[in-house]
Amino acid sequence: MNRHNVWLVFKKDWLEIKRNNQVLLPILLVPLIFSVVLPSIVLLISNTSSLGSSQNSMQDFLPLIANLPSDVQAQLANFTPDQIMVYIMSVYFFAPFFLIIPIMASSVMGSDSFAGEKERKTIEALLATPLTDGELLMGKILVSLIPALAVTFVSFAVYAVIIDVATFSMFGGMLLIPNLVWLIMIFGVTPTLALCSIGLTVIISARVKGFKEAQQISVVLLLPILGLVFGQVSGLMILGPTLLAVMIGLFGLLDVGVFYFGMKLFRREEILSKQG
Repeated sequence: MNRHNVWLVFKKDWLEIKRNNQVLLPILLVPLIFSVVLPSIVLLISNTSSLGSSQNSMQDFLPLIANLPSDVQAQLANFTPDQIMVYIMSVYFFAPFFLIIPIMASSVMGSDSFAGEKERKTIEALLATPLTDGELLMGKILVSLIPALAVTFVSFAVYAVIIDVATFSMFGGMLLIPNLVWLIMIFGVTPTLALCSIGLTVIISARVKGFKEAQQISVVLLLPILGLVFGQVSGLMILGPTLLAVMIGLFGLLDVGVFYFGMKLFRREEILSKQG
């Protein structure tokens, strides 16, 4: 595989993405909500007098607290009800939402990879180039992967700064984020998860007629992640280091399998026949 050819595909697609608001807006909007709006709302609530009655509000988090590791529960025993509520929401409640960001970002860009070329009537010229199938697929995957990870990492940094600045005095100078779980999730799980999602989305994009059709189908990929969000929020499961390590291994294997089957399914003639 020639890296220069992969870079040419990446560069061409990135220039097109930067000019396409239909692709850019969802990539920026969702991270903005998760990294800025949601924690701001929680912290605004934490500064109101209504949290004085947080004993009742905290009842909703009891299933989640009951499944936390014993050392975390011992730490919570030294907190006030207000501190417990802010800690749980900041460190655990919102954590799985950050798995949605790379999926959302990559699905939008991955959907545009081949389906967008068909709509712009540039797919014939692209497929007529001497690029190998592997170079073409890798270039399409990287142009979705790199921005998706950049958006995820920046969103995490913004979220951590907002949470730590706002809770610094409340917790006597203790920084809530990052901790080990967040670091494994952001820098271990999200790259493998995003790569798997992008690979599947690019395959879908190559086999449908338009961008919207590809995006509608790729939304299905969000369902397993929404299951994780529901599991943690409801207290049915906790994203701890062991579970996150299993997820990294599982998604890593899926990444290899998706690229392998993507190469097998890649048919230039079939892609041309699916133009809208």
